Amino acid sequence: MQQKFRSFLWLGLGAGAFLAYKAISGNGRRYSFRDKVVVITGGSRGLGLVIARMLAKEGAKLAICSRTGPQLESAAAELREYGIEVLAIPCDLTIQGEATRFIDQVQELFGRIDVLINNAGVIQVGPLEDMKVEDYRLAMNTHFWAPLYTMLATVPGMQARGEGRIVNIASVGGKVSVPHIVPYSASKFALVGLSEGFRNELQKDNILVTTVNPGLFRSGSPVNVLVKGQTKKEYAMFATMGANSLTSSSVENTARQVIEASRSGEAEVVTNLPARFLILSNNLFPELTAKTMGFANKFLPDPVADVNRMARGAESDSDLIPEHLRERTWKAAARNNEI
Repeated sequence: MQQKFRSFLWLGLGAGAFLAYKAISGNGRRYSFRDKVVVITGGSRGLGLVIARMLAKEGAKLAICSRTGPQLESAAAELREYGIEVLAIPCDLTIQGEATRFIDQVQELFGRIDVLINNAGVIQVGPLEDMKVEDYRLAMNTHFWAPLYTMLATVPGMQARGEGRIVNIASVGGKVSVPHIVPYSASKFALVGLSEGFRNELQKDNILVTTVNPGLFRSGSPVNVLVKGQTKKEYAMFATMGANSLTSSSVENTARQVIEASRSGEAEVVTNLPARFLILSNNLFPELTAKTMGFANKFLPDPVADVNRMARGAESDSDLIPEHLRERTWKAAARNNEI
């Protein structure tokens, strides 16, 4: 009994020392975003736009990009109302030349990049049988290759100055693979590994890389997901989970955690309790978690065995979604430039 007590005592002392070190080292690395040059990919809508709004309030200089020109201009006009400099460039980051040109244009205008936030994303919802190779390729190009391209173009400048911060927004789906979003999960797993590897190697240059693994958040983004299989049923499942307060967080809370993690140089952050619980369960009980996922999959919509059938979320809306959650999704979509 005495030996067990000593073990628990040492465990408690060790945990306390670790938390104290984390608090001290974290506070030592905190800084203001005022006048910092911040690049946000996918900054024209959803989470990226909410992050941009918060950084604009802090006085950051922003560079955003997107493949959708009208949404990009709308976001840039809104952000300029905060009285800050905003560079908005339409580009396809999955093409290395375009990604490099975007970063070069930012550095040419502002002279440097202090913070890079890789946020651009895509999600395909549907059963395994209805996915094709191109779906996996799109996910990998967006979530792995695009962040790699922007980091490769940005890191040399940060190394030359001896400092910099990078945030890669992955997902809880990059820690636990969830049924009916396999291309998304696989590509986010790749991003988690890429991000962690960059952090481990770039600390020597005082470049702090943060991996953010958000749980579901209410930004209105379901209207832009790519839906396959039984599209109305798949979308109803995804949109209901994404708008429900029990399974999702506010996009503002998620954005705030992204910013604070970058400010303090955190290695990793998971943004809400459901996501933390799922990751912890998978780490401690991988077999049980896998069986639970397999059991849950039995209740998800059956495939239609048509890999070419696909619709956007907005096209798949139906009364299968509880009305108050539909309304919440569309209001968030309008507020965050998703429409």
